[in-house]
Amino acid sequence: MAAAEKVTVSLFVSGPGKTAALAQQKVRAPFAGTLVVLSVSDGDPVRHGQAIGAVVAKDSEAALSGAREMLRQASTDAERRDAERAVALAQQNLVRKPLVASADGSVLSHGASAGDRVSEDQEILTISEAGSAVFLADVPQSELSRIRGGQKAAIELGGRQGPVSGTVHSVLPSANPADFTAQVRVDLRGGTENLPTGLFGTARILVGERAGATVVPDAAVLRDDVTGVSRLCLAVNGKAHWIDVVAGIKESGKTEIVSPPLATGQPVIVSGLVGLPEGKAVSPQTK
Repeated sequence: MAAAEKVTVSLFVSGPGKTAALAQQKVRAPFAGTLVVLSVSDGDPVRHGQAIGAVVAKDSEAALSGAREMLRQASTDAERRDAERAVALAQQNLVRKPLVASADGSVLSHGASAGDRVSEDQEILTISEAGSAVFLADVPQSELSRIRGGQKAAIELGGRQGPVSGTVHSVLPSANPADFTAQVRVDLRGGTENLPTGLFGTARILVGERAGATVVPDAAVLRDDVTGVSRLCLAVNGKAHWIDVVAGIKESGKTEIVSPPLATGQPVIVSGLVGLPEGKAVSPQTK
């Protein structure tokens, strides 16, 4: 058995969503040519100024390619010497421009791979800036009136142990009429510098508290999956007495009993409920 107790329960609004980056930086090709090196992949962390690749200019690459073709076709020693000088000169004049990360953060996506031909100003990489990670939660429109900027939130993310802390920034103006939800932006706190974007999870936003709520252990409440009715078995004058209840919030192993009212300290049965008939004599046992 256990005793019903009065506590203050936390009120939450929950919604699924995914991570996003508010600030993004593009790394672009400085000129037309070939992306000869790309040393990072999607999700990799980068630092501002870090060398992440290189592009060789199209014209200088063509000159080197032509000189090498001359060397390949050379049929005399003189032609070979001339071609070798041309190759050496072309290599010396090869225009190779390094690509560097424009911000601290992580690689969000890439638009080209090593060996690809690229045009001038073509997007090579997108970097999500460190510290700009947010979580966009899809919250039912019926709950939006309870959402306020500054409310604390805990984000459970797939593949990540423990919740990520955050703070509600605002309700975004766009809404989804298909499922009657709207997005709520939650700003994430420290330790999320390399958090990938597009990571799915669930936000639990603390919207208030209710004092004096009656709670019992979760194990005391039996729910009939067919009828949806929840029941509780009380110990009254040494006998089992079943009642239908309306259950509320579940948190930390406790279930709120909204109705009927229970007195503080009322004994409830938490073990041996299955098959226990109404009026059966009961006595507490300690395991």
